[in-house]
Amino acid sequence: MAKDKDIKNTEVTNDSYSASNIKILEGLEAVRKRPGMYIGSTDINGLHHMIWEIVDNSIDEAMTGHATEITVTVTKQGSVRVKDDGRGIPVELHPKTNKSTVETVLTVLHAGGKFDNESYKVSGGLHGVGASVVNALSLWMKVWVYKNHKEHYIEFKDGGHPLDELKIINENAEIEKGTIIEFFPDFTIMEKADFDPIKIVDRLKQLAYLNKGIKINFVDEKNNTSKTFYFEGGIKEWVQELNNEKEPIVPTIIYGEKEEIVKASNNDEKYNIRVEVAFQYNKTYNNSTYTFCNNINTTEGGSHEEGFKFALQKVINKFAVEKKILKDIDEKVTKEDIVEGLSAIVSVKHPNPQYEGQTKRKLSNSEVRTFVNNMVTEVFEKYVLENPDDANVIIKKCILAMEARKKSFEAREATRRKSPFESNSLPGKLADCSTKNSEISELYIVEGDSAGGSAKLGRDRIYQAILPLRGKVINVEKAKTEKIFANEEILSLITAIGAGVGTEFNLEKLRYNKIILMTDADVDGAHIRILLLTFIFRYMFPLLENGNIYIAQPPLYKFSMGKSFKYAYDENTLEEFKKEAGKNKYTIQRYKGLGEMNPDQLWETTMDPKNRSLLKVNVEDAIKADKTFSLLMGDEVAPRREFIEENAKYVKNLDI
Repeated sequence: MAKDKDIKNTEVTNDSYSASNIKILEGLEAVRKRPGMYIGSTDINGLHHMIWEIVDNSIDEAMTGHATEITVTVTKQGSVRVKDDGRGIPVELHPKTNKSTVETVLTVLHAGGKFDNESYKVSGGLHGVGASVVNALSLWMKVWVYKNHKEHYIEFKDGGHPLDELKIINENAEIEKGTIIEFFPDFTIMEKADFDPIKIVDRLKQLAYLNKGIKINFVDEKNNTSKTFYFEGGIKEWVQELNNEKEPIVPTIIYGEKEEIVKASNNDEKYNIRVEVAFQYNKTYNNSTYTFCNNINTTEGGSHEEGFKFALQKVINKFAVEKKILKDIDEKVTKEDIVEGLSAIVSVKHPNPQYEGQTKRKLSNSEVRTFVNNMVTEVFEKYVLENPDDANVIIKKCILAMEARKKSFEAREATRRKSPFESNSLPGKLADCSTKNSEISELYIVEGDSAGGSAKLGRDRIYQAILPLRGKVINVEKAKTEKIFANEEILSLITAIGAGVGTEFNLEKLRYNKIILMTDADVDGAHIRILLLTFIFRYMFPLLENGNIYIAQPPLYKFSMGKSFKYAYDENTLEEFKKEAGKNKYTIQRYKGLGEMNPDQLWETTMDPKNRSLLKVNVEDAIKADKTFSLLMGDEVAPRREFIEENAKYVKNLDI
């Protein structure tokens, strides 16, 4: 038993959870002054982050086996209530503050079970760690704690000031154990906005996948709707959902999980690490691998992703040689090849995760790389040996990807530019701008030569470049890699942007700060726009992450009355113009195509920074976007029909 003392954050020694488990690190004073330091921002993202902080506490209780059900409610008045059936926040007096532990963890920053090694194994948040921050940023917070059917209650106002001490208000409550926290944001600090039920549902569903067997409910009292998420299969079911729109090439979802005490790579500490992996290959050519650490999406990957890919690469190369599918022994399938057509979830639970990168979304613990590599190698080798026919299908797909990579190499080489400002290798139809300052330059990708001609004549040549596209670009969701890079429009696009493509994409080489998609306001224009966005999402994703992609908003109508005229960008504005005109005569011109506008009109309505309206394209959830692009642009018809039927009621402007 002496050895166990060296293990950090191991299993709970018993079910006790008391004041002695709560350690105090610092005060709460700075939160209201600098909220961004604690929740990232005060905008709508920060607003929702307040929910995640409270929910994470309940998830932590569930992860240790002390809670089975969590309910998140957005009330009619706009508050959020989070309920769990865990042990309940400790209620006795805290030895250092001489106040109830409930009050302590909700008013003292970093006073939580996370800092007591015996309370929790791993953590995304913990009672007190984020809850106190939420309290500081709330107009009011109400807390109910249940212990052996005793109901304890405390209320806070104006950023965490208790109205009274914790009191028992019911000696024989119906609820045996658990915690309920309800808060209303302080909109003198947070930007005024409504909670977004779609955003909340997406996050709760993700948490339910990552923590199998936990029931998570969402109740939206404002819209009188509710949802329940419960996945006995966890991430295995998630991969199944990811592949709903992508035809799998083998029927099995390969799955493995392992929990083990592992020595840290850079010190003598030992950690109880748990890894869970699920993956399945499909007929597409895209990589849909998503990684998580302690329920947080590590969008930049890191050591767990590296270990996973290395294991797949090692096993596939080994069996490809043994089965003589790889003719040349010196030839090897690369990591780029083994992820083509792969849907995978890699989830790690670690008590002391280390991150690198600006966004802190890249896991750097090297002991995780080895642990994941060993586990996945063992699971995948077993699968390959027991399922030789399926293994052959997977290996042959990876080898086809390798051959396609070689064929597309020359095409990619042709798109590279020695310098981002060197115009010799630019596509001939690009009308480049004169500035070499990438911070102010803009590239308009325009549908058709007619609109391209108007845009070239109407633009500001100093900082606006125009790239007209002839016809529709290839649908990269369905096409093989070599066909994509043989497509003239795709090559023109890659060359003009100048930052490379795929794994070689480099934002530092980006020639234009704004890349603006300018297509006609009709069905064909919308289709071209989605084709372009699909390519950018699959092969130039950093442009979306960095906020470089915009959609131009050309006017739908020209409203003329006498000698004066104005433009309507939507149906509502047009109706307002009609009401204002009253009984006066007016004419309405409907713009179907950009080519219908002369250069001056195009500049005035769509390209002049003083007047134009640009829609910035953001991708908050790459996993959801991946699924949506596959659904809309992939081969599977049935899921697309279902999506259209479900969302038809939200369509506002239908062009038939």
